[in-house]
Amino acid sequence: MCLCVLMCCVPVCIDVPVCIDVPVCIDVLCACSFSRWKNCCIRGVLSMAMISGFFMMIYLGPIMLIVVVMTIQIKCFQEIIDIGYRVYHSYELPWFRTLSWYFLVCVNYFFYGETLAEYFGALVQREEPLQFLVRYHRFISFAVYLAGFCMFVLSLVKKHYRLQFYMFAWTHVTLLIVVTQSHLVIQNLFEGMIWFLVPVSIVICNDIMAYLFGFFFGRTPLIKLSPKKTWEGFIGGFFGTLVFGFILAYLLAQFQYFVCPVEYNSETNRFTAECEPSDIFVMHEYTLPFTVQSILRWKTVTIYPYQIHSVALSTFGSLIGPFGGFFASGFKRAFKIKDFADTIPGHGGIMDRFDCQYLMATFTHVYIASFIRGPNPSKVLQQLLVLQPEQQLSIFNAMRDRLRDRGILPPAATEAM
Repeated sequence: MCLCVLMCCVPVCIDVPVCIDVPVCIDVLCACSFSRWKNCCIRGVLSMAMISGFFMMIYLGPIMLIVVVMTIQIKCFQEIIDIGYRVYHSYELPWFRTLSWYFLVCVNYFFYGETLAEYFGALVQREEPLQFLVRYHRFISFAVYLAGFCMFVLSLVKKHYRLQFYMFAWTHVTLLIVVTQSHLVIQNLFEGMIWFLVPVSIVICNDIMAYLFGFFFGRTPLIKLSPKKTWEGFIGGFFGTLVFGFILAYLLAQFQYFVCPVEYNSETNRFTAECEPSDIFVMHEYTLPFTVQSILRWKTVTIYPYQIHSVALSTFGSLIGPFGGFFASGFKRAFKIKDFADTIPGHGGIMDRFDCQYLMATFTHVYIASFIRGPNPSKVLQQLLVLQPEQQLSIFNAMRDRLRDRGILPPAATEAM
């Protein structure tokens, strides 16, 4: 059978039997006698399938992206918990799996309840049951968690004390790594889809670029935790990711759908992304440094300020982001496993694909909070709507007096009010 190996930069056509031990649809595309090329082909085909699915999720909108993030979170949690279950031979531990999933529900209830209160103020205001849940959300969350804590204590048995506490810690560290950072992914999404899409795409691009540069030019090992990683792939991935991030930022910054914060419209009961784009999504002219002027023969360049931010994101994603993968590699070596699971042929488990994404999401959230986010009038208004009428009136009078003192409200307008 003569087939061309895909996604390896150059077509290679050879007569070989069909590959085995992979799905039939991939066998047809990955006929190849050398395991090196076979693995490249499998990864390439499935990468294209996952990227296509990702584009479909973007088309379906923010709700679908939130559902996807939650689904990935649950699958990653399952993979890590299953490793602990197998490694520590926890088959006889009472309630272990039940409590692990119970704590997952508790932590998600806490985080998504906070999101409901922050982004859905108008909806909360008109629904009496939601007002109660939001008002006492943290107390309810603590009470629900405390019930799980008591169940764990009651489940302790004499011959399994140490193992049970191992698994209790294992569950909570997994919650910290997976659920907390998944919540940050969704927070980034609400800031504007561009803050979700660019970081995610940067990590995907860096993974592909590093793999291709390492595949064709790799000679020098990078780190013992990942023997297949090379300096050539690491450096090539860095420069490739910088270019990709800069171009992608330019393309997405042109569309309101991507740059505007995702907000819930209580009148239409839908998420909307409509706004006047902020300054970082408006073209600015910048004067180039003299040394760059002498090389490019340009004195100025007109770009979106967000493209400059994309350079910071790309730098982190390509230089620090891979350490999330190295951390995962060290974790797997510690427990003598090759992958977190075998969900995706050639890639391993879902967690194998998202180890760097979680680290990138945390950096993006911190970056937005430190350098981008300012006061959001929409969020302030939603919080005001939740207050009691007398509290709203008190704030109104205080604002009126403040504006009068600053001369923003003319006396005539003040008297009329």
